[in-house]
Order: sequence, then structure tokens, then C-alpha cells
Amino acid sequence: MSVSLKELESELNTLLKPEQFTDYCPNGLQLQGCSEIKKIVSGVTACQALIDAAVEGNADVLLVHHGYFWRGEDQTITGLKKNRIQSLLEHEISLFAYHLPLDAHKELGNNVQLAQKLDFVVEGVLDKSATNPIVFKGRLQKSHTFNDFMHFLAARLEREPIGITGSTEKISTIAWCTGAAQKYIEMAAEAGVDAYLTGEISEPTVHIARETGLHFFSAGHHATERYGVQAIGDYLARKFNIFHEFIDIDNPA
Repeated sequence: MSVSLKELESELNTLLKPEQFTDYCPNGLQLQGCSEIKKIVSGVTACQALIDAAVEGNADVLLVHHGYFWRGEDQTITGLKKNRIQSLLEHEISLFAYHLPLDAHKELGNNVQLAQKLDFVVEGVLDKSATNPIVFKGRLQKSHTFNDFMHFLAARLEREPIGITGSTEKISTIAWCTGAAQKYIEMAAEAGVDAYLTGEISEPTVHIARETGLHFFSAGHHATERYGVQAIGDYLARKFNIFHEFIDIDNPA
């Protein structure tokens, strides 16, 4: 079976509503390839290794969270960017990239899918004033000590997290936002949860965690954002009866 590129694009935009977001990059179809789609390859970032794997896997579409044309970057298509784009165009592989829309989706997005991976019970959001909230809150199905939760994260995400110990003996409630969202730590502290989980850590994050008594966990930008794109790819495969393969290009960051 196959689906037209136009129909696939329409479905993705209807599902993820990129027009509702003010983002750091264009969301949606970034590079146009062949007109009929039989196979989607998904991954976190459209790096050369993922493109090469998509070519090897005979993909018609590459679906990612981190695509191209970021705000503030050099607009010329040279060097690494030229090589990546040339590879996609030569093999007629379309590139779809969804950044904030993929973080925010309430069923298939990165934050909800990470919650499912970690057995969190989603109870709401912290950034309620946002049109499309991305900072979620909830509780653990089973309370953990700091050390137990560190081991739990390492096992589930296959990456050793960085942790800053908070003041509570047990972690029962938690807020989280995937990727580079350490800036929301004070929002989490004000919400009164026991812990905050995100992908990255910065120098000020450590001090804020210590001074507020909030348990803080940096579990990896890549590691926390592997799941939304897989869910979207599986959704499209079921809807259009086409093939989908997730390819994980390991990234320790």
C-alpha cells in the first residue's frame, strides 16, 4: 500500500497543528521528495547517519523531531547542511520535522510518551497560560527514593542520568519536560512537586535545585525525545497501511 505525499502532509499537519506554534524552526514538510509514500523512517535528529540509514532502508519519508533551518543559524546551504540535503534530494526522500508540536501533543507527543515509558500518571500541566503547554505534572505509580529513581531511569531510558538530590525522602510527585527544558525548574519548584525531570542540565540548574530542595534529573536530550516520533510513525503506518521503522542513532547528550 502507499499514500500520496500530499495526503500524508495533510494528515500530519491536521494532527500536530504547527500553525498554532511560534517555534525556532519551520514545522512540517522541509524537503520534498517522491510523490508516493510506501515507507517512513523516523528518528530524533536528521543527522547524516540517520539519512544514510534511511537511504539504506529504502525510505520515502524521513520523519524527525529535529530538522533543519533553525532560527539564527547561517542560511547558506554549505558544508554539512549541503551534504545532508543533497543526500535526501538525490534519493527523493521527503523530510518532515516537528519540534514544539511534537513535544506538546496530548496523546502522541514526547512528553506524554515519555510518561508512558516511565509509568507516570499524567495529572495536568504547569504552563497553563500557554496555548500549547509542554510542561507536564503528575505522580509516580510507586514512590522511589532518589537512588532508586536514578536506577529506574537508567534502566528504562538506557542512559545514566545526572541527578541532584532534593529534600524529600521519597519521590511521589513529579513535573517533566523533554529535551532542553531545564529553564522550567523554578516553575516545578513553585508547583510543589518532589522532582523535576528534563533532558539537559545547566550550571544554574544545580544551585536552583539545591536551594529549593527539589530533586532534579537530567536524563538526556536525545534519550527523553525518542518516543513521540515513534508514536507518530506508528500512527501513520496504521492509518495508511504503510511501513514504518524507527532508527535510533545513539547520542549521549
